[in-house]
Amino acid sequence: MSTVNITIDGKLIQAQAGQTVLQAAEAGGIHIPVLCHHPALPPEGACRVCLVEIARQRNLQTACTFPVAEGMVISTHSSKVVTERKFSLELLVSDHPLDCMTCEATGNCELQDLAYEYGVTGRRYMEGTHRELPVDDPNPFIQVDRNKCILCGRCVRACTYINGVEAIHVVGRGFDARIGFGMDSTMEDSPCEFCGSCVEVCPTGALWPKMSIGKGRPWQEKQIQTTCSYCGVGCQLILHVRGNEIVRVSGAPEGPGNHGFTCVKGRFGYDFVNHPDRLTRPLVRRYLLEGKPKPGGYGGLDIGESATLDAQHPVPNTQYPVPNTQYPVPNTQSEFVEVSWDQAIELVARKWADIKAHYGGDAFAAFASAKCTNEENYLMQKLTRQVMGTHNVDHCARL
Repeated sequence: MSTVNITIDGKLIQAQAGQTVLQAAEAGGIHIPVLCHHPALPPEGACRVCLVEIARQRNLQTACTFPVAEGMVISTHSSKVVTERKFSLELLVSDHPLDCMTCEATGNCELQDLAYEYGVTGRRYMEGTHRELPVDDPNPFIQVDRNKCILCGRCVRACTYINGVEAIHVVGRGFDARIGFGMDSTMEDSPCEFCGSCVEVCPTGALWPKMSIGKGRPWQEKQIQTTCSYCGVGCQLILHVRGNEIVRVSGAPEGPGNHGFTCVKGRFGYDFVNHPDRLTRPLVRRYLLEGKPKPGGYGGLDIGESATLDAQHPVPNTQYPVPNTQYPVPNTQSEFVEVSWDQAIELVARKWADIKAHYGGDAFAAFASAKCTNEENYLMQKLTRQVMGTHNVDHCARL
């Protein structure tokens, strides 16, 4: 691809032909503020915050849409540019709630950051005409607050170009324009799949995960990158953790499998991690720990099993007498006992060694999972072939 020579803020830059001014500036380490633009979405040029001054151009141009050309001279922070950017921000803030102290997006709001940078302190225009729209979308995952929407169109483009669902649109005209779902209904009544791509790209608190409300501010969270455990795609996630609890999940932009986006399970299906019913320690049957054989017969029934006896079916195991009634029979030898990981692994290794010594490697079989990574499945087949000594290994995705 051919290159063109341009000048941005007095700095000579070699840009690629076909790049926009914004792309060339970012490649040259020059910051241009944006609101409607997102690197994963096609440019829109709607917010007018990325305006720049270009020599021999009569008007200011949007950096996210204007292509570079040979010899172009660009100013990104002239007095005219700063004045127009501030004017655009003042118009946005004039129809925006000033509840930053209680807003969930505080510290993670691009509009808030730019208003601070350009000295926008309140509603300069349209005083008395500020809209108060209900926050009433009944879906279980995403809070929709149209009062905080700046109509940047990011969510519309993400739903169309990233997920291909087209569940979000701009409805109405002029001051009455707003984001709508489906036939201007709710998210649940639209084709929405709750992938959360709209939440990922929203620059304000207009779209926010309901599970994260009241869980903490961004500066109180620790970010941990991990691999999603729901399928074999290997999407990279950013876990936002506060106090050893996951409060929010976002996509990792550099993830090769998802590039910052994910499905409904990856984004919202994390509540199992801190669920009180989740097992955090290994459980082993008591008779295995004591080295006893598995209890059998009527006396070997686990808790919850019923024993119905009559005169023709005597009790075969007198060690565990069973009353002649139809009731659950407790069996303390079969109850689960919490052990350490070292104990559990030692027990499994010993049992495997015994089975292999008595019956050979083909007594084993392994079944891998599509919810694991390729690396984990590779280790599984290596364990099966080299430790168990068998080729009886399969994968659920093949069936």
